[in-house]
Amino acid sequence: MKLWRHRKEAVSEAIVEVSTEDAFLSQMQTALNALPIGVIIYDSNGQERWLNLAGKIMIDQQRGHTQMTQAMSLMSGEAVNGHTSNMLVDIDGPPEQTLEISSVSLADDGALLMIEDIHEKIITDRVRTDFVANISYELRTPVGVLAVLAETIAREIDKADPDITGLARSVVQESHRVSRIIDDLLELAKIEFDGAQLQEQVSIEVIISEAIERVRAVATSNNILITSTEIDEKIVLEGDGRQLVSAVANLCENAVTHSTSGKQVHVGVTIERGFAIISVIDQGVGIEPNHLDRVFERFYRVDQVRSRQTGGTGLGLAIVRNVAANHGGEVNVVSTPGEGSTFSLRLPLRRR
Repeated sequence: MKLWRHRKEAVSEAIVEVSTEDAFLSQMQTALNALPIGVIIYDSNGQERWLNLAGKIMIDQQRGHTQMTQAMSLMSGEAVNGHTSNMLVDIDGPPEQTLEISSVSLADDGALLMIEDIHEKIITDRVRTDFVANISYELRTPVGVLAVLAETIAREIDKADPDITGLARSVVQESHRVSRIIDDLLELAKIEFDGAQLQEQVSIEVIISEAIERVRAVATSNNILITSTEIDEKIVLEGDGRQLVSAVANLCENAVTHSTSGKQVHVGVTIERGFAIISVIDQGVGIEPNHLDRVFERFYRVDQVRSRQTGGTGLGLAIVRNVAANHGGEVNVVSTPGEGSTFSLRLPLRRR
């Protein structure tokens, strides 16, 4: 009797476990069916095992599209063997689509494909990029004309009227500042929406030397000495060289413009577990702790008055952050008010 009771309890527990597992699987299927992304699960032989509602709709829509069928077959087969990948497939339509297909290897030697239609996102990004570019180009011409006119007025005005001369010079300065903002907006828009378009091997030594040359004139005019450690030219990154130079140059310019006359800015490189860390160290005014989390936001200025005096656009550090993200890296800052700041750009080294 006692043995029978134990067996009954064991059977009951097993039924509860199966029931709980079935309920969980049902909940998972309901959740996956609610996703707008197509999800397809394959077994260890690469055969389709289950797909959610969005996946079924996408496959039914494009069942005759050879490129999509080939991509799914190739990617699921590779994922079963542990090789994951991403691929874009353009569909002429109707409806016109750009499908992003991503593969994931599963623990039971199966595979999972995720399919998302990013066509509208691409169009939206393109519209935003074109809008910024068009507005910036339209503004550049009249701002340039204003600067030339103001410079002419400043030269021609009688020196006996210093007030008007001063106003004309202020117009010249503000015109040049607006022109720099337009240039930075164009660069930021391109970096944000185009990503790292080039994938080339770039020496860190070349990146840093070109970046320093860009800001050397500003450093000299402010009586700031800018130096760098000796860097092995064999240390190589993979990515968009133009963007990488721009990022380091913006860090250097930020350091120079926030340093006082006679101080030094130093650029160094350290290697750490597959990453290169480019550090730009200044002896400037430093940053209060409550500002550190926001310095990489566009148009955010720690000191509004000083930024206007130095001609900063408020976009340089935002450009650095986006370049870092495009290259699988990050940028950080540590600072002591009154002593200076260290900005560190952490980027993955080229894979051998």
